[in-house]
Amino acid sequence: MTLLTKPPAGARTTPPQTGPDLPRPGMDRGWFRAFLLRIHFYAGILAGPFLLVAAVTGGLYAMTPQLEPVIYARELHVPAVTHPLPLSAQVEAAVEHVGGAAPVTVRPAPGPEDTTRVLFADSSLGDSQYRTLFVDPGTAEIRGDLPTYGSSGALPLRTWIDNLHRSLGLGEPGRVYSELAASWLWVIALGGLLLWIDRIRRRRATAKKAGASKPRPASGRARLLWLHGTTGTVLLVAFVFLSATGLTWSANAGANIGTLRTALGWATPTISTALTGTASAPAGEHAGHGAAGPPSAAPAIDPALYDNVARIARADIITAPLIDIKPPAKPGTAWTVTEAGREWPGTASAVAIDPSTGTITSRADFNDFSPAAKLTRWTIAAHMGLLFGLPNQLLLLAVAVGLAAMVVWGYVMWWKRRPTRGGNWALGRPAPRGAFLRAHWAGVLAALTVMVALGLLLPLLGWSLLAFIILDTAIGAVKRRRYRPSAMPLVAASDGPGAQPLQ
Repeated sequence: MTLLTKPPAGARTTPPQTGPDLPRPGMDRGWFRAFLLRIHFYAGILAGPFLLVAAVTGGLYAMTPQLEPVIYARELHVPAVTHPLPLSAQVEAAVEHVGGAAPVTVRPAPGPEDTTRVLFADSSLGDSQYRTLFVDPGTAEIRGDLPTYGSSGALPLRTWIDNLHRSLGLGEPGRVYSELAASWLWVIALGGLLLWIDRIRRRRATAKKAGASKPRPASGRARLLWLHGTTGTVLLVAFVFLSATGLTWSANAGANIGTLRTALGWATPTISTALTGTASAPAGEHAGHGAAGPPSAAPAIDPALYDNVARIARADIITAPLIDIKPPAKPGTAWTVTEAGREWPGTASAVAIDPSTGTITSRADFNDFSPAAKLTRWTIAAHMGLLFGLPNQLLLLAVAVGLAAMVVWGYVMWWKRRPTRGGNWALGRPAPRGAFLRAHWAGVLAALTVMVALGLLLPLLGWSLLAFIILDTAIGAVKRRRYRPSAMPLVAASDGPGAQPLQ
C-alpha cells in the first residue's frame, strides 16, 4: 500500500480549503455573536457618516436656546414693564404695521422683560413658518420682524440648524438621512453593548486561565477599542432615548409609530374648535421641531376680543406663563388657547372658547392626559433640550460629543486594521459568513421574525438591513470564488521526486 506523506520539494500541492471569509466548522454555538459582529461592523461603517452629522448638528441645536437670547436680544427682551398695555393694543399695533392682515397666533409676553409675538401667515415663507412681529408690551413699539418656525417659535438661527439636523437642508428627500441615523443608532448601541460584555467575559476567562490577576494594559488600537466600548456603555441609555424620540419625527417610521400610538390609545388629546362641541381628535407633538401644514390666513378679528379670550382662559385651566392664542381659522369656529411652555413641569392644557357667549366649548386638561401622552410631551421636550433648561442642553451636548467621538474612534480602528493587500475585511479575525444559517432553526426563526417586525415598523431600517445582507452575501460569493481551490493531484511518497500523480 502506498502511503501519502509530505510532497517533495518542488512538487505542486493542493491549496488550502479555506479563505479569509469562508465558513469554518464549529461555529454553531457562536452564530449570534458572529452575525451580530458583522452587522455592528457594517452598520458602523455605512451609517457612521449619518450618525456623525446628526451628532454635530444635534449638539449645535441643543445650545440654540442659549444663543437666541444673545443674538436676538432686541427682538426678545425689553426693559422690565410694570404696567403693560392691553393685549388688544399690542395686537392692533402689529396689525397696523403689516398693513391690516389678521394674525394667525398671538403669544403674549410671558414675563415683564419679554416681548409679545404676533404671528402672520406669509406665502413667501416655508411650511410651518410665520412672519412674526415682536411688540414691546409697555409701548407697543415693534422691536423686530423675523420669520419663526413651528410651535416652539424657533428663530432663524435655530430654524437653520434644525433643518440641517433634520434633513441636511434638502427638504423632504433629505429626511432619509436622519431617519437612517435614528433607525440604526439603537441597533448599533445595543449590539455594541452585547459585544462589549462578551469581550469582557472572554478577556477575564483568558486572564483566569493564564493565572493573571488583570488583563494586560490596553495600548494602541486596544486602547481605542476600550474607549469606544466604555463610552458606548455609559451613553447607551441616551443613545436609545435619542433614537426612539428621533424616530417619531421621521417620515416613514414616524407615521407607523403614530398609528401604533393611536391604536394603543396613547395619542395626545386635543380640543375641538367646532362650536357644536364635537369629539376631540389626536394632536401632534412635533410642531416645534418637525413638519406641519402650511400657515393659512385668518379672517379679520376685532383686536379687543384678544383681551376677553385671554381673561376667560386664565379663569379656567390655563395657568402657564407662555400661551398661544389663536383666533378662528374660519367663521363658525372657536378660539383656542394652548399652554406652549415645554420646560419642566410644562403642561399642555388647552381650551376652546366661544367669545360671543364667553363660554368654554371644549377643553383638554393636561392632568387628564394618559401617562403615555404626558411621557411623549416630556421626552420630546427633552430631545429638543427644552425640558430642564441648561442642564438638559449640556447633557445633550455631552451625548453629541460622545457619539461623534465613537464614530471617529470606530473609523480609526478600522483604518488601523484595514486590509493592505488581498480582499480580507479588517476585523482582526473576522466572523465567518454563514454562521447565521448554521444556527439552530429556532434561533434563525426568532431572528427572522424580529427582523421582519422591525422592518415593517421601521421601513428604512428593514430595507437597509436587507441591503447589508445582500452586500455581505455578494462579497462572500466573490471571495469564495477567489479562494476556491483548483483540483490538484496528490503525490505518492514511494514514487520519489519525479513520480507520477496517484490515479
